[in-house]
Amino acid sequence: MTTPSSPSSPPDLPHSRLRSSGGTPIPLIAFAWLWVGAPLCYGLYELVLKAKQLFAG
Repeated sequence: MTTPSSPSSPPDLPHSRLRSSGGTPIPLIAFAWLWVGAPLCYGLYELVLKAKQLFAG
């Protein structure tokens, strides 16, 4: 006898580990965070350097 699958829990498929719960692939999410996060971190780094020059003399 098999148990019916619940609509709230997706089946445990091999490819389901590469997707978030919403269906977006995890590598795409990681790439999007890098696309936004890398320039943001560089900008903050440059801001700190400029602020040090501004307030230090």
